[in-house]
Parts: sequence; structure tokens; C-alpha cells
Amino acid sequence: MKEESNAAMYVYGFTQGGLAPEGGVSAGLPSTGIDEPHPPFFRRTGRVAAVLSWVSQSEFCGPAGEKNLQDLAWVAPRACRHEEVLERVMRLGAVLPARFGTLFSSTASLEGFMRQQETPIVRFLERVSGQEEWALKGFLDQGRAEAESLADRRSEEPCRPSLSPGAAYLLEEGLRLQAREALDDRLAEMCGKLLEELNLLATEIVARRILAPQTPKAGREMVLNWALLLPAAAADFRGRIERANGEKNRGGLALEVSGPWPPYSFCPVLQTEPAREKVIVGR
Repeated sequence: MKEESNAAMYVYGFTQGGLAPEGGVSAGLPSTGIDEPHPPFFRRTGRVAAVLSWVSQSEFCGPAGEKNLQDLAWVAPRACRHEEVLERVMRLGAVLPARFGTLFSSTASLEGFMRQQETPIVRFLERVSGQEEWALKGFLDQGRAEAESLADRRSEEPCRPSLSPGAAYLLEEGLRLQAREALDDRLAEMCGKLLEELNLLATEIVARRILAPQTPKAGREMVLNWALLLPAAAADFRGRIERANGEKNRGGLALEVSGPWPPYSFCPVLQTEPAREKVIVGR
């Protein structure tokens, strides 16, 4: 696509300038990009290379663009192609991923941005070189965990057969309150212990927002959502999570791992001149 009025440069992310082959050809990248007719390619400026492809600006901006971005059937396949490009770049070297929908109006504006942000981009790429992002989520079986905690409280309570119904009710409510408090304490203790152990493996760990379930699963509540920056050779990470899931008395807590991902959760905030470009870099 020629650089014309409706054309825009869709940026997937940034990588080391040395990874960009001569001429910016798409060696190592998928044959199709976010817009299927236009394959991704490299464009180098200084020590940084952008991974990008041409798109029609109207597909992402203006009334038609706003409609597209609200349409899951339109967004989903393009989001998958965006992710595929980034994962291919990860095989070549470190990448600073851009969020879905990052556009520049021209090569001049993109190159100006890259020159302006060269130092923080290079620092980030050096920091994450040889490392990967992994996601760790913890789900609590609320019913099971509360039942176990309540059973513990009841077992510690002496038998009182002569209690009136009202007193028995108050006692039971008190035990339930104690059980919930004990469950919160036990959960905090388990998460704290796990964090201490993972800190020995991870370069960095950040807490992500706790997500509400998109599809209800009876009794499952997300209580932990961490992103970990791990050396690619940290083979014990999965094993540690498997051992944690196999431990007794984990109180209904199940841990789930996914990855590796581009290091979205650890990106720096890159600034651009206001109201000039639709630039969304990082988280």
C-alpha cells in the first residue's frame, strides 16, 4: 500500500535495530499481518526497529473504525494476527509490544517517535532480553474452602448440648465469621509463601487486576492474578506450580499458568506529542 491519505502504519511493537534485515524484508515474520493483503515488515531507525504493516486508517479511526473496534467478530481474528506477529518476533529477540490498534499516519511520524523514544526502548529491550512473560492466576473454590474452614472451627468448639436455639444460632454465626476470617488469613499466607518462592525464580512480578469471570463457574473466584518476567531457562517454574497444586491443605486454591507471552505487563510508558497520533504502547 502506498503512503496515501487513507494509509496508516500499524505497529505491532519494537525490537533491536540489529534484528532488522537489510531492506526491512519480513524474514522470520508471518506472511500476513493485521490486514491480510499487507505482510508485516521491519523499519529501522537508529538502534530500534519497528515491526509494522500498512492498513487503511479508516478501518481503525473515525465512525467506521469505532464500529469495527466494538465488533468482536472483526477484532478477534485481527487480535490473533497481531499476537502471532509478536510471537514470531520473540523468536528472533526481545520485543516491546504495542497494544492492538497502534497507528502512525506516516513514516516520518513513526521515525520521529522512534528517535524520540530510542533510549527508553533500548533500555527496555536490554532488560527483557532472554526473558518471557508468564501469567499466573489463582482460583478459589469458595464453597469448599469455606466448608473446610468452618469444619475446623467447629472441631475446636467444645460441645454445648444445652444451648437454646437462639444461642445455638448466634454461636453458629460466630463460627462462620471466624471461619471466613481464618480463610482470608490462610489464603494470604499461602499467596505470601508462593510469592517468596517465585521471587527466587522471577526477575520481576507484578500484580494484575482481579478479573470477574466471563462465564460463571460455580464457586470459582479469582483471587490471584500475577504477571511474571522469567528467564527463558527458568524450567522449574511450571514444576513449582504443579507442586503447589498438589500440596495438601491448599484450601481450595487452584493455580493456572499460561505463556510465554510478549512482556506487555512490564512495558515502559512511552510519551508522544498529544493529539498527533493514535499511539498506544505498553499495557
